[in-house]
Amino acid sequence: MKDRIPKNVYSDTVRKLNDRLNQLNKKKATLSWLRLISFLAAFLLLWLLWPKGLLIALAAFVIVLAGFLFFVSKDLANKAAIDNTQLLLRINKEEFSFLEHQFTQFPDGSNLQPELHPYANDLDIFGRASLYQYINRATSQQGNRLLATWLLTPATRAAIKERQEAAKELAPQQEWRQQLQAYGLSKQLTVKTEENITSWLQEENRFINGLHWKIFRFLLPALSITCLVLHLNDIIPEGPFYTLMLMFLAISLGISKKIMPAWTRLGKITAELETLSESINLIEKHSFKSSLLQQLKKTFSPANDQTASSNIRALKKILDRLDYRLNPLVFIPLSIFLCWDLQQVFALEKWKKKNQHQLGNWFSSLAQLEVLSTLGNLSFNHPEWCFAELAAEEAIFKGKEIGHPLIPAGKRIDNSFTTTGINKISLITGSNMAGKSTFLRSIGINIVLAMMGAPVCARSLTLSPMKVMSSMRISDNLEESTSTFYAELKKLKEVIEAVNKNEKVFLLLDEILRGTNSADRHAGSKALIKQLIHHKAVGMVATHDLELAKLEKEYHENIHNYHFDVQVANDELFFDYKLKEGVCQSMNASILMKKIGIEL
Repeated sequence: MKDRIPKNVYSDTVRKLNDRLNQLNKKKATLSWLRLISFLAAFLLLWLLWPKGLLIALAAFVIVLAGFLFFVSKDLANKAAIDNTQLLLRINKEEFSFLEHQFTQFPDGSNLQPELHPYANDLDIFGRASLYQYINRATSQQGNRLLATWLLTPATRAAIKERQEAAKELAPQQEWRQQLQAYGLSKQLTVKTEENITSWLQEENRFINGLHWKIFRFLLPALSITCLVLHLNDIIPEGPFYTLMLMFLAISLGISKKIMPAWTRLGKITAELETLSESINLIEKHSFKSSLLQQLKKTFSPANDQTASSNIRALKKILDRLDYRLNPLVFIPLSIFLCWDLQQVFALEKWKKKNQHQLGNWFSSLAQLEVLSTLGNLSFNHPEWCFAELAAEEAIFKGKEIGHPLIPAGKRIDNSFTTTGINKISLITGSNMAGKSTFLRSIGINIVLAMMGAPVCARSLTLSPMKVMSSMRISDNLEESTSTFYAELKKLKEVIEAVNKNEKVFLLLDEILRGTNSADRHAGSKALIKQLIHHKAVGMVATHDLELAKLEKEYHENIHNYHFDVQVANDELFFDYKLKEGVCQSMNASILMKKIGIEL
């Protein structure tokens, strides 16, 4: 339907959010005036009613001041709504940019790319204009890392099916997905915070299990408050009273020094706890149907009659109370009369005792939900894409209208391709720039998407669970004194070892052995293809070497020739980028060389 076209949805959402933002800003102005008026009215009433009696004046003052505090709380809630609406506006505007293929300004995951990997570099999984940069909607560091792991590691058949069902369920739930993303953008959850909390949870409780601390917790406040009462009743004179107060303050501060390590470790995470609590609360209130989403939601099931989100809020409140130490005017009286930090550390350790076996799972489950939301968002943005069907047989790949997901639909040329069974090598010949490498990458990147449970850029795709191994983009390494040729040999060695072990891999080899002379290159390439056939490998080899295509006669059941060609008219080249059967008969290198001035 027209109203579910992604661009239309995002445009309509931006319009509605702008209307909401205008209303919230008007409300903000109204609340600002109400705050000012109620604050001034409280003191005005106090001044006007003072002659009629202290009790009446104070009662009026307190009532109007309560109204002022009410407007303050409403203003804070309205500010939070404004901030959230602005984040949702940003998300929808960015989604429109993604659909226009303007996404290179977003994090590209370069820090997550492993130095060595079977396909990550060849298939542009990370880096500028990469798959990660295009699809990622996770906001936490944990979610970013998990998405990278899913892109780098094929999932099991069962996990793929679970993720597909979860992504399909989340795809139409645009509002829920974006709200989860907005909470995450307000303050990013970091691995450092998780590590700090995990480390604290593993520490032994030092206060709640100590009998002397339990005594101090009640004895010190009782003594200090008693001294205050006695002083107010003129039983303890000023001099001794202030001496006692300094003593109680010194004792309290001495105890606070022992609490400082926990406060230092946890005191800076309160904003992230707000993100965690709001995100979990959003999950707790939502109803899921797919088994994986239900399983993840159960991680946040109520414990001790409290939901996970309320438990996180409780921890945040304790840490907020510990932060009173930053305000001496508040902290000093609380320390003297309540031994404030000791009370809070008891609350902190009591919280730890209740939740120490659950918190780690909350971070993990939230990260999974972020990545599943990412897959759902990808499916929503591309309703013409499909989810792969998993074949029961080995070494199956049947794709119709397969395209490269990082090429805009208006520029992309899709191709269909099928290979069935082990011991099959597809040789792709063709002229320069005709589309061989892009086609190999299209096949590879869609296998990666399929193996992580994501939608694929194809009208239909059926394949067996498999891992991509590629040798396409080879470069030398000056630091390791490695030539391009030797670097390629290292990659091919990994390919051969995987094939010899009968691993379920799909090979993508582009212009193999390019770093040596033509005779050695031909001999080596021919020998490698024969070896791959001997070990029942499956995959594709792109080459300019038309002589290799003759292997189809010798291995007609194992090798199939395809090509991309070029049309020439008036010394101009025309490419259709369509995959065709057979061997390429038209090459363009001589024309290209003439165009740059080489006299042939």
